[in-house]
Amino acid sequence: MKRQEKGNLPYEEAFTRLQALVEEMESEQVSIDELVPKLKEAVALAKACKAKLHEAEKEVSKILSGLPAPLSSLETGEEEA
Repeated sequence: MKRQEKGNLPYEEAFTRLQALVEEMESEQVSIDELVPKLKEAVALAKACKAKLHEAEKEVSKILSGLPAPLSSLETGEEEA
């Protein structure tokens, strides 16, 4: 999978692939020749997942900031007295 394609994967697909790579590497059945490419792919997937989460967080904050005051307290977890 090419590096630029990882950012285009849906989050769930990228995260599932990342989990699979981690399990493979942790199993200690990955040869040294396979380890570096798998690690590079895992790092690229982790960065893509982090970027998608960050973007989602920004969108949620933007949406919540447009709510009326009593509802916008949901964003900070504060309760109206």
